[in-house]
Amino acid sequence: MLLYHHSDFALHNTQSHPESVARITNVNQMLADSGWVERCTLPTWNPASHVQCQRNHSRTYLKELEDWCQNDAGRVEVDTVVSKGSWTAATLAAGAVCDAIERVVAAEDNTAFCAIRPPGHHALPESAMGFCLLNNIAIGALHARSLGLNRVLIIDWDVHHGNGTQATFWEDPSVGFVSIHRSPFYPGTGSADETGSGKGLGTKVNIPVAASIAPDEFLKRLFESTEKIANQMKPELILLSAGFDAHRNDPVGGLTLESEHYLQAGNWIAALARQHCSGKLVSILEGGYHLKHMPECVDAHLQGIASERV
Repeated sequence: MLLYHHSDFALHNTQSHPESVARITNVNQMLADSGWVERCTLPTWNPASHVQCQRNHSRTYLKELEDWCQNDAGRVEVDTVVSKGSWTAATLAAGAVCDAIERVVAAEDNTAFCAIRPPGHHALPESAMGFCLLNNIAIGALHARSLGLNRVLIIDWDVHHGNGTQATFWEDPSVGFVSIHRSPFYPGTGSADETGSGKGLGTKVNIPVAASIAPDEFLKRLFESTEKIANQMKPELILLSAGFDAHRNDPVGGLTLESEHYLQAGNWIAALARQHCSGKLVSILEGGYHLKHMPECVDAHLQGIASERV
């Protein structure tokens, strides 16, 4: 497995914000203590270029974001904070996803996990939103398309709907999107009747669930809906927005999941990738804000996807 982690993600200094430096510090400590650093391949990579970022974000927004960071602007949106180091961290995060996709597509390995921050799935082409600056997974999917892939499937199991990712690919039939998320909840999008438009109609699948949903039912709905669209589109690559804030003790989101359910979901998504695209899977860290349980969930997820490797 390819593993992307770096101390520079701590440069995105959000002070007492829930999306804190401690999140990635604790994940990195878990990766070392649990042996993932020793067992995985650790690539070196470059920050995402302006060309890569501009596939998803406007030049105007990127300039605005870079200026905010240079000026240590603090809160730039009701939920989103930037610091002087945020541009470095954000472009390094998006660059990790692009590099992982290149290596997986080139068959250097069939699986990658990007332990990155800030998260990305709320970021819109023209704006930051919901703790997110650059939409890492959207930039990655568009990078995959630039490499010649014709069918990419994005799965998002963060507790919040991936509205930014959906917005990018709303009319694009080449990128499927499945999101299971708590509803009603932030950001207020992701109803079941949101299925895309134009040529993209039917390629977007939203699974809103109640806060009280049982874990087995959560997994059942995720598995059945995703397998249906995967069978239809036959993806050449699967990308995962791996949020861990559906854990029952998460202070920001919270459903009813425990770490063991991320092990099950990891087993399942790796098998799905094996079935459809020779195991090609890139998993990308999104949310998860409990400083003890989130790293445990990441560990369980990695165990799941590693146990199903070819």
